[in-house]
Amino acid sequence: EFDKLSDFFKAHYRLELAEKDLCVKGWNWGTVRFGGQLLSFDIGEQPVFEIPLSNVSQCTTGKNEVTLEFHQNDDAEVSLMEVRFYVPPTQEDGVDPVEAFAQNVLSKADVIQATGDAICIFRELQCLTPRGRYDIRIYPTFLHLHGKTFDYKIPYTTVLRLFLLPHKDQRQMFFVISLDPPIKQGQTRYHFLILLFSKDEDISLTLNMNEEEVEKRFEGRLTKNMSGSLYEMVSRVMKALVNRKITVPGNFQGHSGAQCITCSYKASSGLLYPLERGFIYVHKPPVHIRFDEISFVNFARGTTTTRSFDFEIETKQGTQYTFSSIEREEYGKLFDFVNAKKLNIKNRGLKEGMKQSYDEYADSDEDQHDAYLERMKEEGKIREENANDSSDGSGEETDESFNPGEEDDDVAEEFDSNASASSSSGDGDSDRDEKKPAKKAKIVKDRKPRKKQLESKKGKDPNAPKRPMSAYMLWLNANREKIKSDHPGISITDLSKKAGELWKAMSKEKKEEWDRKAEDARRDYEKAMKEYSVGSKSEGARLERSKKKKKKQEKQVKGKAEKKGATSKSSSSTKSPAKSMSESFKSKEFVSSDESSSGESKKEDSEEEGAASPPPSSEDSASGSD
Repeated sequence: EFDKLSDFFKAHYRLELAEKDLCVKGWNWGTVRFGGQLLSFDIGEQPVFEIPLSNVSQCTTGKNEVTLEFHQNDDAEVSLMEVRFYVPPTQEDGVDPVEAFAQNVLSKADVIQATGDAICIFRELQCLTPRGRYDIRIYPTFLHLHGKTFDYKIPYTTVLRLFLLPHKDQRQMFFVISLDPPIKQGQTRYHFLILLFSKDEDISLTLNMNEEEVEKRFEGRLTKNMSGSLYEMVSRVMKALVNRKITVPGNFQGHSGAQCITCSYKASSGLLYPLERGFIYVHKPPVHIRFDEISFVNFARGTTTTRSFDFEIETKQGTQYTFSSIEREEYGKLFDFVNAKKLNIKNRGLKEGMKQSYDEYADSDEDQHDAYLERMKEEGKIREENANDSSDGSGEETDESFNPGEEDDDVAEEFDSNASASSSSGDGDSDRDEKKPAKKAKIVKDRKPRKKQLESKKGKDPNAPKRPMSAYMLWLNANREKIKSDHPGISITDLSKKAGELWKAMSKEKKEEWDRKAEDARRDYEKAMKEYSVGSKSEGARLERSKKKKKKQEKQVKGKAEKKGATSKSSSSTKSPAKSMSESFKSKEFVSSDESSSGESKKEDSEEEGAASPPPSSEDSASGSD
């Protein structure tokens, strides 16, 4: 093919076709050379790629970077839009390599140049996206945004739509410019340019054109001298230069009277505007959805007690937008708007029911009956009753000993005017005396079964006979060594598994032999258990008798010790005069007990004296009579 092409060019153009080798090393560093309308990136003497500078639409510089932007190709679905070069600093003084590179590009590139004066300039306008304050210079073919850090040149051909939207506070206005391709700030792309104006801000504007040029170019849409609100002047000039209509909200009116709805999209709060042919959300991030792109919408909410709902939009491409935290008062207005625009509503029947319920909830009060709360209260009462029943224990006597009604009667009796003091005090004392032992008895009764349970959980008696083994276990113990010898190195688990298989495969006659052995072992066990139970009962009776005898001896020893202590106290009281003085101050009970004891002792002494002295003789009596 090379020879054919070479002959063709030589015959028709008188040119020699030469071969040129390209560098395919894949390196990303080299030397940039400018030749005519081409920018060539070379490694050594071999070119890597070439860029026609006529395709460059913008050239911007950074600290050590130069960025080339290209015109968008309307025919190609995918096209190169940007190339960035890193330019290292040099040791030469007075020469900036970055600026020199940019000037070489701009001298040959098809870049929008600000030739002549601007038609008009708007100073220090507040821009929400990209954020900052910019001077906007209006040129015949493009819009120039000049800020402190960034400059943007926006051709009017890239403007798709214009929106003028009133803020919910009725004091501010949004002016939105939709762009394609978007403007870029670093790696961020802005598809919408959003300006924020105050309604109270006025301006007088003079166009930098004579009246004939203004009349000829704009055909009465603009005049040389204009005055009015700032947002009106900007929107009017943009409409005349871009030749596109300005979209404003339609007939929709929310619950508060505004033409927008407060909601949240992703992590930011903003305003959703229902338009005549779509929805637009401002401002972070701005979203514009046309009605012809929408597949269906959905009204979603959590529970009936929530004060907000979500509005979901799904496009025909499958993209879903969820606008959340919308006040429930806006539900009816938004539903009617969507229904009037004949958009597909997901679960329409359910939504109409929800609309009705939301209207009812709008007039509801927080103090109305809450079924869920009442149900939770009932469940709490049931749990408390079950807890009280389980804490009472097994004894029913404790429930009978505690009667709240009786305590109330006692309190009422205490303050009753008809009740006597003696009866109330006596009853009160007797009640207290009766209640105290009842509480002690409750503690003892609750603890005794626990001790018995603990005692029953102790280990088995080592002297008790062992339970008999089953027929399988008797066979396994007899054949364990045989299985090990037949299968050397077999593990315990495998041995058990193998034994189970052998037992299962054994004939019924052989199993009956081991069943008889198991039956004999069971009879021997039952006989041994009977003998053991009789012996354990006699042993238990013997232990019980020894315990009783031991307790009786302990009581006798305790009684003797108390008696001895009492006699020592009485002897010490006779020796001590101070103790005899204190006898006059004894209580009635103590004095009566002492007197009775002393009277009995005197009676015993007199009986002993009468028994010891002999009766008088007749001689003594006769002499006495004499």
